[in-house]
Amino acid sequence: MAPAFEISRAVLLVGAAAIIALAVAAGLRWLRLPPLVGYVALGFLIRVLADRFQLLGEPGWTVLDFMARAGIVALMFRIGLESKLKVLVSQLRGASVVWAADVIVSAGIGFAVARYLLGFELVPSLVVGTALTATSVGIPSRLWEQHDALGSPAGAHYLDVAELDDISAVVSMGILFAVLPDLRTGEAAAGPILTLLGWSLVKLVLFGAACLGFALFVEERLTRLTRRVGAPEAPLVIGVAFAVAAAAALLGFSEAIGAFFAGLAFSRDPRRSELDALTGPLHDLLAPFFFIGVGTAIPPGSVGAALVPGVVLFAAAVVGKLAGAGGPNLRRLGVGGALLIGTSMVPRAEIAMVVMERARPLGDWAAPADLFSGMVMVSLLTSTLAPVVLDRLLAARVGLPSPSSDDQRGSTSP
Repeated sequence: MAPAFEISRAVLLVGAAAIIALAVAAGLRWLRLPPLVGYVALGFLIRVLADRFQLLGEPGWTVLDFMARAGIVALMFRIGLESKLKVLVSQLRGASVVWAADVIVSAGIGFAVARYLLGFELVPSLVVGTALTATSVGIPSRLWEQHDALGSPAGAHYLDVAELDDISAVVSMGILFAVLPDLRTGEAAAGPILTLLGWSLVKLVLFGAACLGFALFVEERLTRLTRRVGAPEAPLVIGVAFAVAAAAALLGFSEAIGAFFAGLAFSRDPRRSELDALTGPLHDLLAPFFFIGVGTAIPPGSVGAALVPGVVLFAAAVVGKLAGAGGPNLRRLGVGGALLIGTSMVPRAEIAMVVMERARPLGDWAAPADLFSGMVMVSLLTSTLAPVVLDRLLAARVGLPSPSSDDQRGSTSP
């Protein structure tokens, strides 16, 4: 079959998938379920049909892979753009203890369970530990807003810790994947690994400094010049996001880190909400393809073998956040408030899946098929079940003052 025909067929599939994803998202939102569940299921269906009926050739998979990688850029750029870095720095003192405990405990439990209970090798266990440090800010924060509680002290504290979680998970991911090849055998000498780790940290710091310099001295002037000459801003912002993402990949990190840093650079702009609106349509088009790509990466034969790792790692994911984020809040917020914070941190979606998606193409030595599929199950379960529990806790005002007390205290949301 001619490659041109296969590419055309893939483009047709992309268009159909975009339309179906829109309908799936609308239906799942009506059911109060996260759209990512439908996106992953759609991708898995594409994989099953493609394997059974030879639906796509190599050129077709290349098109879908490009859309998925573009989806990572759009997704991580939006996460960075919506982060309030300046506010986070000012809140760091109050949230740092909980954040550090959360990262250490959730990573430690995830690693230990994968390595010693499930018997995976060192590298896959490190990947799991890194993935489980992240949380999904979007899903719980919408519930806090719906219950008019995001402006409470507990809500503001949750948001601070969750955003710090995401930033540290992105940085940890960059460092981990820079040294993974040397950890592959599990027998590499400590000296070379530490040297490589140090060099990776230096590169990451320099890359971050370059992005900060762009944010401080270039970004606002560039967008102002664009408006002055009457050119549309969206292509400029999107072009910078993809360029920075590519630069990060060339430095040995990933497009995800570059896109996230690019979003942070633009997050300082006083017109951040307008930039968010300008780039929103591209995010809405591309981001689902990242999760569709996660679904296509699941080997159909691995689903049965993934059930045990999925269930066990789901338990580890829940315990890690309840202990890591909830435990340190017991004295400050009481049992109810600690339970509320811990439950809010349980969902794993975007960044956790970016970590696993980045590891899977490296091969089974980094992310075996059953582990990858199990972690997809963890993402789906935590993103679906934890919000149900959180919604009930918020509705019962568990760990929160009464609405009248909220009004008297006023909003402390960052």
